[in-house]
Amino acid sequence: MPTALGSAIYEGRQTHMDSASVNALRLAGAIILGKTVTTEFAFVRPGPTTNPFDSQYTPGGSSSGSSAAVGAGMIPAALGNQVVGSIIRPAAYCGNIAIKPTMGALHGGEGLSLSQLHLGVHAGSLVDMWSVAYEIAHRAGADPGYPGLYGPLELPPPTRPDTLMVLETEGWSQCDETTRSAFEAILDQLESLNVKLVTRNELPAIETFEQEIDGSVVLCRILCSYEMRWALRHYKSTGLLSDDLSLWLEMAETITLDDYRRALEKRERMRASLAALKGLASAMITLSSPGPAPTMETLTPSGESGYAYKTGSPAFNAATSALGSPALTLPLAAVRGLPLGIQLIGQPHTDWDLTGYGAWLLRSIRTVSM
Repeated sequence: MPTALGSAIYEGRQTHMDSASVNALRLAGAIILGKTVTTEFAFVRPGPTTNPFDSQYTPGGSSSGSSAAVGAGMIPAALGNQVVGSIIRPAAYCGNIAIKPTMGALHGGEGLSLSQLHLGVHAGSLVDMWSVAYEIAHRAGADPGYPGLYGPLELPPPTRPDTLMVLETEGWSQCDETTRSAFEAILDQLESLNVKLVTRNELPAIETFEQEIDGSVVLCRILCSYEMRWALRHYKSTGLLSDDLSLWLEMAETITLDDYRRALEKRERMRASLAALKGLASAMITLSSPGPAPTMETLTPSGESGYAYKTGSPAFNAATSALGSPALTLPLAAVRGLPLGIQLIGQPHTDWDLTGYGAWLLRSIRTVSM
């Protein structure tokens, strides 16, 4: 199948072999219908795909085609990668269920070696989502050096979480009042169903954690830019790199080894802060994005002079990518006629438990529409 990585550099390219994940799915009996659109090198320049709910809006990125194809009902499941927010955000924009598993749980088999690359699954149901993830994990294994996805093939039973930590994160300031109200309506339903909700006001450890993960978007930019720099230099030499990625390369060239080391140290502090929360709640809950999908023309400020995101803000996703923790998005709300995802986040290797909590929410929570 053509595998161009969203770039003119590889237009018409055939790989002549399956990735580890696709090979695993073929062995499991899956019918592989084709490849879907990605942003350029899974970074920032959007492809032609639009949102299945309204073509004026973005499907998100980088897994634009995967999220849109599942959201349109064309396929039951699709794969995507996340380094910052490329699974959870587009899935939320397109009304899908999706999982970004624990770091390394699924063998990505990708050529680009980025230190927080996660392979995940978009799906129209939890059954399809978990089945795809399980088959990849057990037929292709995990990324080298990781123990893989825990849990049996059978979907976990719907399980009411005893306690959920409510996270705001740096994305909360980007939410409008309607989006905040929709999220609060979900929280009200959870409380009415005897789920205990704890916030930074009740538990200082949550405030400490949120302070530690603040700045995750910038952190991920530093890590990804530094790790991708060698490849971008090569692509630039072809003369076919987009202006968007050329600008990204200019930013990447300003990052020093000391900057990168400080970013790695911060990531380790973040992970230690997450571990300190273990046992205090069943999981964490927050939004999957600061709102529904923006229009295709919307530029979301990135905090970098002269640069903006074109597929929506990853402010609710960057932290879990850096943490390596499992994240699940559920289509439990809608704002202005477009899907709004609710995100559950767990400790590393609690993917199966998190899926059980997700099953309970899908069964028990009425969809909120505003």
